[in-house]
Amino acid sequence: MRLTKTATVTIRDVAGKSGVSVTTVSMVLNDAPLARHIPLTTRNRVKRAAKELGYRPNLFARSLRSNRSQTLGVVVFDITDPYCTQILRGIEDSLYHSGYLPILTDIQNQRARFQRCVELLLERRVEGVIAIANPLYLESDLLQDFAHREVPTVVIGRQLGEDSLSSVVVDNQAGTFAALEHLYNLGHRKIAFVRGPKALADSAPRWKGLCDFARQAGLKIDPKLVVEIQGGNSSYPVGVELTQELLSRGRPFTALVTFDDLTAFAAIGCLTKGGRRIPEDVSVVGFDDIPGAAFYNPPLTTVHQHLEMQGSLGAEIIRDLIHARNSNQNVKPLHRRVVPRLVVRQSTAPPQRPQA
Repeated sequence: MRLTKTATVTIRDVAGKSGVSVTTVSMVLNDAPLARHIPLTTRNRVKRAAKELGYRPNLFARSLRSNRSQTLGVVVFDITDPYCTQILRGIEDSLYHSGYLPILTDIQNQRARFQRCVELLLERRVEGVIAIANPLYLESDLLQDFAHREVPTVVIGRQLGEDSLSSVVVDNQAGTFAALEHLYNLGHRKIAFVRGPKALADSAPRWKGLCDFARQAGLKIDPKLVVEIQGGNSSYPVGVELTQELLSRGRPFTALVTFDDLTAFAAIGCLTKGGRRIPEDVSVVGFDDIPGAAFYNPPLTTVHQHLEMQGSLGAEIIRDLIHARNSNQNVKPLHRRVVPRLVVRQSTAPPQRPQA
């Protein structure tokens, strides 16, 4: 049989080449339970014929028969954000051999786009959803649409307190506790802080971790050395602006704890431009450990929150939830907490002079 290059190879073509019925080909290629009764030599002949002809299964038709799309929705708040890209890598790596096709939607920090993405994913009958959290998810009503349709959903970066939504979160409190402990052990006492925005779920636990260590160590946090990011997310320009504000207040400080790595980069740039040496004059600590942190000038001391691991855990949870649902098991939300670790690099050092 000679097929043109543009022709679609069907199971009838495979049946003709291997000399068996269409039913036999279907059972073999779909690995049906009854296929075990087909002689091994016949099964191998069918598979060899399919490979030689370049046969590819019609997944659309298969999904119609099985009522399964083999697709997962992945919602990110900003695909250009390094935080999102690392989590996406973990999701992709975990799904690579699973047979599920991720459908990526970028809401670009716009609630209106978020609502439309939810509608599109529901229309395409995705079997599960992984959402990377940001301030837009303070209200979980949109994600609840998936729960109402019995579509397993996991939120990475936020536990929304909903009984129907699974989550993967990092222990932010432990991360900032370790960061401040590191600076304190180096000898720093005059420490400045850039707090995260109130709208962001990570902000409160990160600040609590700092306050917990300060209280335990008897370290006084000077309100004049605390500034806060306004709005929904951090940015380089805002980091520069807040660092300039700290400098303008005239309160000396030898160390700075920032809400995230992006703010730390901005602070280092601003301090350096103002004549401060890092870490000789000011030590700087970030949070996230995005890819550029290790290659910044100087390499950034930061809290590594295992972003790829969070993505992998999110994908594993979705697969487990889908399997439970398809097996008619009771589907309960799953929650995982990731413990971060402090990565010490060249942006921190003891202060030039011992401090009281």
